Amino acid sequence: MTGHYFENDLVNLHYYKFGNGPQNMLCFHGYGMHGKQFKILENTLGSKYTFWGFDLFFHKETILKDQSLVAVKKGISKRELAALFADFCEHEGIERFSVIGYSMGTHYATIIIEELGHKIEEFIVAAPSCLNPGKLIPFFSKNKTGNKILEKLALNEKALTGMLKLFKRLRFINNEDYKILYSEIGTAELRFNFYACFTYLRFLETDEPCLLRALNEQNIKSIFIFGKRDKSFPPVIGDKFIAKLKQAKVIILNDGHEMIKRDFATALTDLLL
Repeated sequence: MTGHYFENDLVNLHYYKFGNGPQNMLCFHGYGMHGKQFKILENTLGSKYTFWGFDLFFHKETILKDQSLVAVKKGISKRELAALFADFCEHEGIERFSVIGYSMGTHYATIIIEELGHKIEEFIVAAPSCLNPGKLIPFFSKNKTGNKILEKLALNEKALTGMLKLFKRLRFINNEDYKILYSEIGTAELRFNFYACFTYLRFLETDEPCLLRALNEQNIKSIFIFGKRDKSFPPVIGDKFIAKLKQAKVIILNDGHEMIKRDFATALTDLLL
């Protein structure tokens, strides 16, 4: 595995390259993770794919050229996001590729399908919040009142932790989600990143008819991976959408939301080799 940077006018994008196969796969991690999250696939799939694992916005070593509050509130459009990764692929000489995303990263993967479907071989999403992000994400990202509340809370450590405890008590989030989120707000930088992830990415909302059309018209092989015990994004959220696809496989692991582990790699490898 090697670490690299791709720089343009928008961002200094940090990424990892691993595997040495002839096919390419762009990897989009979950919230609080990093570009190494899918390295677990290298042992079994590294001879088929070259993986490109990105540190996503407001994570690890990837830094926007303008990471001010004003820039965060402006957000990024679907077209701008797709253009970034199209430029990256041109820089690396990648003509066609697959995408894999987990949780938050499924929104990145989905937008690339919507905007660049003609370049895609396979679409793989695990814990696909892109299909149903729930109520809190749209409220805090797209609702003006909700986003203002989140902004105020994110600048105050006690207020933000208190909010998480309240949401857990009201069962807006489960215990697993609470533990994940609580671990991500320990410093002022982490709290800003927490706010920024909700706000900057608010336009990356899945257009289901557009996604469906791209997957079917481009004959893209799709794999949806769920955790049987994932209370945030259970298998049922994909039933209606997946039934409309021409080429779709579903994997249900005996896991909760934290699923990028050995069983994940084994099950996915069985479908891809």
